[in-house]
Amino acid sequence: MSYLTDEQAVQDILEIGRRMYQRGFASGNDGNISARVGENEIWTTPSGVSKGFMTEDMLVKVNLQGRVLEGSWKPSSEVKMHLALYREMPDCGGVVHAHPPVSTTFAAAGVPLDKAYLQEAVVLLGEIPVAPYAMPGSRELAESVVPYCGKYNGLLLEHHGAVAWAADPIHAFYRLESIEYNATIAMYSRMMGFDRPLTEKQVDELLTLRPAWGVTAGGRPKGREE
Repeated sequence: MSYLTDEQAVQDILEIGRRMYQRGFASGNDGNISARVGENEIWTTPSGVSKGFMTEDMLVKVNLQGRVLEGSWKPSSEVKMHLALYREMPDCGGVVHAHPPVSTTFAAAGVPLDKAYLQEAVVLLGEIPVAPYAMPGSRELAESVVPYCGKYNGLLLEHHGAVAWAADPIHAFYRLESIEYNATIAMYSRMMGFDRPLTEKQVDELLTLRPAWGVTAGGRPKGREE
């Protein structure tokens, strides 16, 4: 695969951080972002800094074993989760983790986003399972995401938040936005007292679009019987 340059990775991380902060996806110093720049190298966000107010000098370059290669700041403790994702998926070029309020509510409830409400979500995003509870920044958190690698495009982290990955960090952020949007649709459906996903036949038809749209993972969201 082709990799971002160091300069592009840094600028992408800063831009995603600003968008994440503006969208209310991360309060305080929450969230973390990373971008791959080589087979064994990533840039990532620092610990203890608001994602809306980062500067270039705060970012940290590490290898996939977690050793700091460049930068004077301490990387986020949750970089272990990012590294696990990169090690398991050689084609992964960006990872974004945050606490968007609606999808994080589903994560707190332990409820996956697994119903096929929207056409584009079936094709581009797919099912979003819930990874089991683990302490933030722990080895267990990193291990909890590994079984889902290569099968899905993102996860809810039980009682924690959401994480998404893609071929580059910008598209990983787009997927995070889609997770939050689809969680919002699911929430409104419940509030309005109906549950009407696409039919099973419609889901099957939509899944045939994935190869042409360049989507290689996502699982199969649940439809309804006609």
